[in-house]
Amino acid sequence: MSDAVVLPNDPRSLCEFLVRRLVDEPDAVSVTQEAGDGGPVLRIAVAADDRGKVIGRQGRVVRALRTVVRAGGARSNERVTLEIVE
Repeated sequence: MSDAVVLPNDPRSLCEFLVRRLVDEPDAVSVTQEAGDGGPVLRIAVAADDRGKVIGRQGRVVRALRTVVRAGGARSNERVTLEIVE
C-alpha cells in the first residue's frame, strides 16, 4: 500500500492544494478564480503571517507556484495567472 498523493486536475484546486501545505494556517487560505484578459486569474489570500512563506526568498516560492499552475492550465489550453492579495 503506497502513500501516493493524487494532485487535483484543475488549476484552482491545484493551487489551493499546494498553498495549504506551505502555510501554518491552512484554514485561512482562499483561492478565487476570476476571468482575465489573457485567461483565468487565480487570487490567493492567506493569513498575514503566512504571506512570506507563500512568496519565499526573493519570490522563489511564488515563482514556482506560478510555473506549476501555468503548467496545470496548459492541460486545458488556458493561460492561468496567479496573484497574491492582501
